[in-house]
Amino acid sequence: MHNPPGTTTEPAGPLARFFAHPYLLLVLAPTFWGGNLVAGKLAVGQIDPFLLLVGRWTGAALILVTIALPRVYRDWSRIRPALFWLAVYGVLGFAGFNVLMYNAARFTAAVNASIEQATISVLVLLGNFIVFGVRARPLQVAGLILTVIGVVTVATHGEPGQLLDLSVNVGDAMVLLACVLYALYSLTLKYRPAIHWLSFIFMTAGFAFLASLVFVFAFGGGAGMIARSLPETTLLGWACVAYVMLFPSIIAQLCYARGVQLIGPNRAAIFINLLPITGTILSVIIIGERLETYHLLAAALVVIGIAMAEWAVLRRTGRQVGR
Repeated sequence: MHNPPGTTTEPAGPLARFFAHPYLLLVLAPTFWGGNLVAGKLAVGQIDPFLLLVGRWTGAALILVTIALPRVYRDWSRIRPALFWLAVYGVLGFAGFNVLMYNAARFTAAVNASIEQATISVLVLLGNFIVFGVRARPLQVAGLILTVIGVVTVATHGEPGQLLDLSVNVGDAMVLLACVLYALYSLTLKYRPAIHWLSFIFMTAGFAFLASLVFVFAFGGGAGMIARSLPETTLLGWACVAYVMLFPSIIAQLCYARGVQLIGPNRAAIFINLLPITGTILSVIIIGERLETYHLLAAALVVIGIAMAEWAVLRRTGRQVGR
């Protein structure tokens, strides 16, 4: 999952009508990001998770080279002083988040991972208060508590008492750690340079590619793993690589950036919270994962909690959804 900053240029040609519908674009973006979870689950046993990570960012970087370089050249004077932060974004929000999610798929259900990603909103709210002193309203705090209860319900498979025994599934723990990394990424976007979204995605994808190589050699078996895994990867495994390098990495970013341009960042950001829902629906439809009662209870708590928190923000800014 990634929420790209900046704006994009006006679309032209046969896609113009498609790119004129902000709500369609802003629903497609979290749908494609939710599909990233499904691809990670489908990839289990089909491709090594570290190879999936490297394949994703290698492919995305190569595709972006063909479309982003002119914009990067124009933005270079603002990119160069911000290389540190762009590296942080690539390592935390792109490579770090996804290496944990792809490895977590071996141990937990995609439905769990989808719902648990609601933790990101909670962590960003807490981080803004702790680091930047942004005070939360009572309604936001109440929503935060409901969201936490929902996530805990999923992470403990409907048995919160497991927390006392520290027996949370390792896959769920990896998802929650990934959410911490993505929350840090979101908080540090405060320091992103004022560059075009294509430049931002190209640079962060490039750093994600470099970080993925570091992860492979540090934790994934290095060149030996790559040499061994390449001939063992199935057609489905390569299909998962093709999906994650194109849809969540590039097309979702384009849809979201255009949506931000059309209706503004405050209203567009609300749609990111659809990710737990789209991820859950896709997991049930495509993978055939089973929805347990605790999933439904947790999803309801998460949706209500997020809605309460967002409503508090809308009231504070004087905005209303749909205005």
